[in-house]
Amino acid sequence: MDAGVKWRRILLKVSGEALLGDKGFGIDPVVIERIATEIDEARQCGVEVGIVIGGGNIFRGVSIAAKGGNRITGDHMGMLATVMNGLALVEAMKSRGISARVLSAIEIPAVCEMFTQRAAQKYMESGETLVFVGGTGNPLFTTDSAAALRAAEMNCDAILKATQVDGIYSADPKIEPNAERFDTISHSEVLKRGLKVMDTAAIALARDNSIPVIVFSIHTPGALIDVLHGKGRSTIVTD
Repeated sequence: MDAGVKWRRILLKVSGEALLGDKGFGIDPVVIERIATEIDEARQCGVEVGIVIGGGNIFRGVSIAAKGGNRITGDHMGMLATVMNGLALVEAMKSRGISARVLSAIEIPAVCEMFTQRAAQKYMESGETLVFVGGTGNPLFTTDSAAALRAAEMNCDAILKATQVDGIYSADPKIEPNAERFDTISHSEVLKRGLKVMDTAAIALARDNSIPVIVFSIHTPGALIDVLHGKGRSTIVTD
């Protein structure tokens, strides 16, 4: 492994919205190709990579609930959206010669394999890059919670959350330009302040399993590799 890399095994959390690029809906091929390229570069540094991907570029379950619909049905639809994104990302990685597969928290045997911790560990140890889809497999939980859960199950050294901004702020910097930005902050302080970088269940699970969370911008080319080497602009959540 590259001597300058800080973590041997990571869980990369990519939001569905990140895949939009300049599009209003769906997947921007340019963005997903760039993400696949950076994952390939991380692998070449000797890093084992697992990915949890969201589905907000296609469907968000909370949008149904906001209009008075059935939240459970909406969340199930959102899980299916993550499967579509995962399949697209795996195909982009395979086109680069990366051995990768989709593992789903919900059973869709004609499309992809069901997740089990034992099989996932075996695949990753054999050099495969895994994309975890379907969230936790349960409604009312976000893909952030899925990321923290999979990171704990896979014994990941860190969760790298690729977001729309370059770290954690005291408020949305797009709305409040003078919002305070944190270079480092503890899990407990994130929970105490109610900062919206990840949902509370995800942050609490990461804290309880002593997993640092590194927040960086998905829109900065090369940011993933910089973060892996302890460089670039990000916020580290650690106790």
